[in-house]
Amino acid sequence: MGRHPNSLQVAMGADGVIASLAQQWRVAVPAAAAAGAGAYLLYSELAFWLRNRGKKLPPTYWEFGCLPIIGAAIPFLIDPLALARRAEAKCGDCFTLHIFGMRITFLDGPDAQENFCRARDDELSQKEAYKFSVPLFGNGIIYDAELEKRTEQIKLVTASLHTTALGNYVPKMLDELALYFGKLGDSEQLDIYESLSELIILTASNCLMGREIRQTLYKEVSSLYATLDKGCLPISFFAPYLPIPAHINRDIAREKMVKLFRGVIDKRKAEGTHEKDVLQVFMDAKYKNGNSLPAEEVTGLMIALLFAGQHTSSVTSSWTGLFILQAKEREKLLRDLLKEQAEAGPIDIDSIRNKMPLLTACVSEALRLHPPLIILMRRVQEDRPFKDMVIPKGDTVMLSPALSGRRPEVWTNPDEFDPYRWLAPREEHRGHSHAWVGFGGGRHRCIGENFAYVQIKAIWSYLLRNFDMQAVGPLPKPTYEALVVGPKPPCLVNLKRRGSKAVDC
Repeated sequence: MGRHPNSLQVAMGADGVIASLAQQWRVAVPAAAAAGAGAYLLYSELAFWLRNRGKKLPPTYWEFGCLPIIGAAIPFLIDPLALARRAEAKCGDCFTLHIFGMRITFLDGPDAQENFCRARDDELSQKEAYKFSVPLFGNGIIYDAELEKRTEQIKLVTASLHTTALGNYVPKMLDELALYFGKLGDSEQLDIYESLSELIILTASNCLMGREIRQTLYKEVSSLYATLDKGCLPISFFAPYLPIPAHINRDIAREKMVKLFRGVIDKRKAEGTHEKDVLQVFMDAKYKNGNSLPAEEVTGLMIALLFAGQHTSSVTSSWTGLFILQAKEREKLLRDLLKEQAEAGPIDIDSIRNKMPLLTACVSEALRLHPPLIILMRRVQEDRPFKDMVIPKGDTVMLSPALSGRRPEVWTNPDEFDPYRWLAPREEHRGHSHAWVGFGGGRHRCIGENFAYVQIKAIWSYLLRNFDMQAVGPLPKPTYEALVVGPKPPCLVNLKRRGSKAVDC
């Protein structure tokens, strides 16, 4: 019997062999993967230097904390602006960082900004740089579309935000303002960032997404949007399909959003209703080839428009108010703003656009100091000269509105909130070409700029006319936990109502 093992012994022996093989596999596979990745990076680096030998490339910045393969990823993800400032102090206004095997070349200063903003799409491309947006917006939408189709889509969005359309949106904004702040008592304390983020989703659902969304589907859309938002992290730029919970939930939420909008679209078509909102503009639109936009693309454009407007508007409207309430010459600024409001007349598209220059300057100044998008990106399509250097094909070029907004050669006392710098006779932003890139610049200036100014100025016109306000605590610091940079909570403001709850518009 000892020489002839029974079935149990055979099974136990087989289990041991399998366990041993599994252990070897667990060790060998990661080792092989690491070796393969290392070999690929080595090959890529060698091919890069052979292709670019003899060229004067931008200096590469390294510091303590930069590691093999991941490069400067850790300091970049912690505080990209602090890293860029250290690099610029050592290397000048054009330098390269290595992050996860990518070459990231920063440009800063008036000359660099002009080089970036004046480039054509076949020189510096948005499409490759913003690939991380594809799982968010969808296939064939904006940065995943070929240039001709992308141009058509951008024209559709531009048409939906035309001056005439903006005039139709202002009454809807005022309705939301009256409803939201009308629920407050005579004296309240709010987290202004939290409140304005919620308010701007409400106005967006009313002006952009349509009556059905605002009246019956708002909570569902708001919840899905929050999930999409949480799936847009700094790591998403480098690995948008990394199977982490935030990305998995993002993909599920997007599918639900498509289904929701498809239901609204089908209902409108079945009932023959026609609304005055952006959703209707996209439903009625046709490409040059005569094809209508399928529900998936309509939803993708709606998500893109919402992301472009909600975050930037909620962040900028919050910073605008916080800076006004904590300005060095707060009392004078508030007196001037209240005088401007009294002389502007009713809040409508004409008064917002033409009769509130100081409030406009306050918004621009808040954007200069704390832009919500701290980095703009392009992919280099062909070797690009800059000064005596060559930025090589394949680099991702980054320009930072947050850095350019604090250049001492452009802005007097650049770290101070001073909205009067935007007004005559100073007009500091006119001193240098592309000195201010809060809404981008050149061929790809933000198409939602006018809508953002109208929305933010409508909010603060209403608040200035109806409440006395006092900031609580020091000015918040920016937080870099998301791709869109906002103020770090809490952002507390005390509001005391003037007079009755009647809306003073």
